[in-house]
Amino acid sequence: MDLKLNGKVALITGGSQGIGLATAVEFAREGIDVVICARRQELLDEAVAEINKVTGRSVLALSADVSKASDIDRVVDSVITKYGRLDILVNNAGRSAAAPFEEVDDTIWNEDLDLKLMAAIRCSRVALPHLEESGEGRIINITAVGGKAPPAGSLPTSVSRAAGIALTKAMSKDLAKKNILVNTICIGLVKSGQIENAARSRFPDLTLEEAYSKMGSPVPLGRVGEAREVAALVAFLASPLAGYITGTAINVDGGSGMTV
Repeated sequence: MDLKLNGKVALITGGSQGIGLATAVEFAREGIDVVICARRQELLDEAVAEINKVTGRSVLALSADVSKASDIDRVVDSVITKYGRLDILVNNAGRSAAAPFEEVDDTIWNEDLDLKLMAAIRCSRVALPHLEESGEGRIINITAVGGKAPPAGSLPTSVSRAAGIALTKAMSKDLAKKNILVNTICIGLVKSGQIENAARSRFPDLTLEEAYSKMGSPVPLGRVGEAREVAALVAFLASPLAGYITGTAINVDGGSGMTV
């Protein structure tokens, strides 16, 4: 399907692995000029090589820590300097952090909220004038189903993700007049570097695919999700075909979420 995205420019935070990388590949296939940022340069270099191998297109990769406002300013400035525009922002940076309430101290709370909530706020704020100028601006926040119905031992991530869901709805109301659409994808168990590490740690005597099979067995669909399955939805929400969708929180979780 032609999503009518050719010539658009997109910035993806946390773009070197997992959902971020899969989204960069999907975007590149659609003819989007892609910029990815992440902390580790070696992973960015590997991502650039992978995207070029799969799509034949080059991407701009920038080392940045999105919990730092100065890094966000630098990244967005680089996007505008190189491409002269920004149409799509995917706030994907984050990591899993899950523990019982009594084990989470102020340092862990602050780090998690800064990375997952405040980074999305800062990136969106800096990108806002360029998204408005685009005329078809899109912000897609990657959150988690645990933000809708937090299970035990899910702090601080479930609270950070709940805040991201609320942020999405509030921004969608405020930015609709600028024709900037804001949505969030609430993921469940989806393959990523973190999930791979967890699988190897929990099932050290199994192959990776066997470990994924064990992890995915409680999911109603019976498996761990693929990053490309999330990326396909990101691409759709970024496209003109989704022009009447804003303020939504869509589960991509194999049916595991406890809410609709």
